[in-house]
Amino acid sequence: MFNIKGSIVALVTPMEEDGTVCWQSLLDLIDWHIDSGTSAIVVVGTTGESATVDVSEHIQIVEQSVQHSSGRIPIIAGTGANSTKEALYLTSAAKEIGASAALLVTPYYNRPTQAGLIEHYTEISSEVDLPQILYNVPLRTACDLLPETVAELSELQNIVGLKEASPNIRRLKELKKVLGSKVDNHSFLLYSGDDITSCNFLLEGGHGTISVTANVIPEMMSMICDLALKGLSDEAIEADQKIAQLHKALFIETSPIPVKWILNRLGRIPSGIRLPLTKFNLKYHSELELILKKLSLLN
Repeated sequence: MFNIKGSIVALVTPMEEDGTVCWQSLLDLIDWHIDSGTSAIVVVGTTGESATVDVSEHIQIVEQSVQHSSGRIPIIAGTGANSTKEALYLTSAAKEIGASAALLVTPYYNRPTQAGLIEHYTEISSEVDLPQILYNVPLRTACDLLPETVAELSELQNIVGLKEASPNIRRLKELKKVLGSKVDNHSFLLYSGDDITSCNFLLEGGHGTISVTANVIPEMMSMICDLALKGLSDEAIEADQKIAQLHKALFIETSPIPVKWILNRLGRIPSGIRLPLTKFNLKYHSELELILKKLSLLN
């Protein structure tokens, strides 16, 4: 049974100044997360700039990540697309490469109906025997995967979970209600996709978080998730409050602009990012540097 819980990093895709993928930095980040206790790594998701890498690069990033991790940590491949055909191709490729699971964002821009979403995910599920995590982020996609639709899709054997990026904790309660015992017996896993509310999400019955913040402080995120999953609410909330400013700052501009700037500032990746995303605005640099200093990440 698919059973990955805790802190899962939504990994950035390191790029050189000219926008080419920096393969060595990617491999170094994977090693760092293994050493830091991260539960799993999502590659080429939203934070990994899946929208601006081409298909061959997309597959190569998954392949390099799986090969380098060599079973030391699960690699979850972002394989969502606004075309069912492309999502099916990417998910099939992820299975062939040996990814542990696929994360499939709802089709964006073309705004499918709930019936269309059911057909989209059902086709991919039936064609590719790989654990698949649904991904709902309506603020980016203009498409909301409703709880009742999630419940219907959860009946498919290899649809094993949902990344829910709504900041409203009420959505988690709605999901738990329609999914029933599947949440309690861990046969369908619920992951937060909103760092600011992720601690509360876990304390209210979620199983993990797919996190942007974990790119910067993987050990801390892993610890907070562990505390929350053990029901140690006071300790988890206290630790999470210490990084609340960082959670918010990572979305002061469109993600992954701030997190890539931070990782470059910390010397972990080159400065590249692909248009139409741009370099982090200079007016925010001192604010983020102060937060990093408070967390003892910068001198």
